[in-house]
Amino acid sequence: MSLASLADAVGAALYRQIGRANGRVQRHRPLAVDVLENETGYLVVFDAPGAGPDDIQVRYLEGTVTVKIDRFRQFHDGYEMRFPGRGMELEGEAELPGDALVEPDAGTATLSESGALRIEIPKRSAVDDVEIEDGPTPEDASGTGPGTDEIAIDD
Repeated sequence: MSLASLADAVGAALYRQIGRANGRVQRHRPLAVDVLENETGYLVVFDAPGAGPDDIQVRYLEGTVTVKIDRFRQFHDGYEMRFPGRGMELEGEAELPGDALVEPDAGTATLSESGALRIEIPKRSAVDDVEIEDGPTPEDASGTGPGTDEIAIDD
């Protein structure tokens, strides 16, 4: 083995280890999240790049929205993995304000093509108004359409 091939082998091994360490750091770092509010509900937006609808679990429990993502690395013909740096198991959570009265069963979650996970949770008063007025349901206003996939919310 020549000195150049030894250096290449050591460099490749170090590069892979750095990538794996980066993936582990991502696993322990929570997903980025925004919590927004308007008069009818809350919008919780997580960054979930590379995830598909079947990879995501959304749960609501006692004022906290929890997301778990188990995504898979796609294989690309003709390419060799050099730097496995993306975490495959990701988690995040967002707390709603302490005084939030919501209807999680009426909530919706959608995943855009760009990897934005949008979770809409209506306020209890907004759901009551919809039922009284017999207008559109929260599902009608979920923002689903081309380029989005709906995800169930577990509570």
